[in-house]
Amino acid sequence: MAKGLREINTRIKSVKSTAQITKAMQLVASSKMRRAQDSAVAGRNYGWLLADLLDSALRTRDSHCEHPLVRKREPLVRGILLISTDKGLCGALNPNLFRLLKDVPPNTHFVAIGRKGAQHIARTGRTLLANFTIPDNVSFSGVRVISDYLLKNYCEGRIDTLEILYPRFRNTLIQEPVLYPILPIEDIHAAIVATRAQGGPEQQADTPDDRRTMHFEPDSKAIFAELPSLYCRHAIYHAMLEAKASEHSARMVAMKAATDNARQITENLTLEYNKARQAAITQEINEITAAALAK
Repeated sequence: MAKGLREINTRIKSVKSTAQITKAMQLVASSKMRRAQDSAVAGRNYGWLLADLLDSALRTRDSHCEHPLVRKREPLVRGILLISTDKGLCGALNPNLFRLLKDVPPNTHFVAIGRKGAQHIARTGRTLLANFTIPDNVSFSGVRVISDYLLKNYCEGRIDTLEILYPRFRNTLIQEPVLYPILPIEDIHAAIVATRAQGGPEQQADTPDDRRTMHFEPDSKAIFAELPSLYCRHAIYHAMLEAKASEHSARMVAMKAATDNARQITENLTLEYNKARQAAITQEINEITAAALAK
């Protein structure tokens, strides 16, 4: 019986130690989560406005430009930017992303942000062009290196389309995987309506037609030379903000669940320990009583 008590006590200490670790990770993720959520939500309006501006500009009479990001071509090689996490312990965030890759054709080239995504692509035998890592403090200048690399591959013909697969942040408990097309730039208006509808009931209103007369300064050629690239760079940057908010939210929820489970296991083990200890004491009393009566 003493051996059983020692084993239970050892398990209690082990579970308590694990609970302390998961609690610390929960607090760290919670502190990062709020900042990441605020950045992701605050950047949505700017992204929608930029997309709306580009959509309105492309609809104008003088918007016939031969920008390579707008020009349509036959999609022979598909390109996907996969945004995952560098670390685990964030619930089903990464598996939900990878589940969307089951039906992706083999002639697809990937660029991965995050070690988990790069490992999955290598494990499944797919083509990985490059792998990048981004710190928790996402900056536009840091993401620009990735966006420039993607735009260069697209303009040089290594990929014919560009899509972003990332966990879109909805709230602390819900992060949905989204495969969002970026290039070539086609029906931006439909994309705006779709992304606004995913943002919640308050964002589901349709975008009205823009009938204003637009004046370009310095000129339309200079504007259209930079606006499509800016739109793509910001779309990739904002996807990174959404992915970081989703990562910290999912990790906070997962660590909270692990901490609660550890506490429940500790309570159950403590109850089992007390019952075993009480049984051992009762047995000792019975043995002493029987020895006294035997005399």
